[in-house]
Amino acid sequence: MTTLRAILITGAGGQLGTELQRLAWPEAWEVVAVGRDQLNLSDPAAIAAKMAERPWAAVINGAAYTAVDKAEGDVVTVWAVNALAPAAFGAACAKAGIPLVQVSTDYVFAGDKSGAWEVDDPVAPLGVYGASKLGGELAVRTSGARHAIVRTAWVVSAHGSNFVKTMLRVGADRDTLNVVDDQHGSPTGAADLAYALMTIAVRLVEDADAPTGTFHFSNEGAVTWAGFAAEIFRQSGERGGPTARVAPITTAEYPTPARRPANSLLSTQAIRAAYGIEPRPWGQALGDILNELIGARK
Repeated sequence: MTTLRAILITGAGGQLGTELQRLAWPEAWEVVAVGRDQLNLSDPAAIAAKMAERPWAAVINGAAYTAVDKAEGDVVTVWAVNALAPAAFGAACAKAGIPLVQVSTDYVFAGDKSGAWEVDDPVAPLGVYGASKLGGELAVRTSGARHAIVRTAWVVSAHGSNFVKTMLRVGADRDTLNVVDDQHGSPTGAADLAYALMTIAVRLVEDADAPTGTFHFSNEGAVTWAGFAAEIFRQSGERGGPTARVAPITTAEYPTPARRPANSLLSTQAIRAAYGIEPRPWGQALGDILNELIGARK
């Protein structure tokens, strides 16, 4: 009888957690995904107890406090979830001798670089969310656990709350939408990110010499939020879904409590070299999402 390898995944109800559960994992792998109702990430003792429940093969910590604007006024909770929880997982994984895959963000960077951010570029978060996620990175790096930290950006899917679903909802009611056109990045399909994380986690368990450290994953190609919105409506229209005109505006014209990086473009060179993961163009990932939300092209 084959012994199952159990992997603990946090953030079960989120975009990433949903996609990790939908993946076709290799035979003999058991996915155990927990949400906030099953595990309080603000409680290190609860994390330690969950880790002690059974012999886990690995952990993917995909849960986070991601409400960027709300985070500015909820500092203690944000740091508990985004920094102390990774610290608790890191300590438990080090003790058990198992690998930890920690999901992080482009918000650890100031966004003031020209060109894509490399994994070893200087970090300088602009707000509470980015600072807390950087705290989580540091906690994992110093925990003693074998780990892979995977930074990502602009995550979208057919689930939860995200830019694609917001555009389709608002575009169904309005002819014109004002969208920021001076922030650059690459959208990331949650399904594509999930596959990359699965690839890394499985390799870390099965290969003692698997690469560790920090990596970036997003889909291929740079665009602004306004350009992304325009492509959403173009592809939506092809499927008989909502369409709207996109009016480009500046960040200054759309003030928010938290500052956003002007450049969120992540270089995927490290993850390509270490794991052979080749991100596909973001437009293709968007197409899959719209197929699920609206249907195939007419």
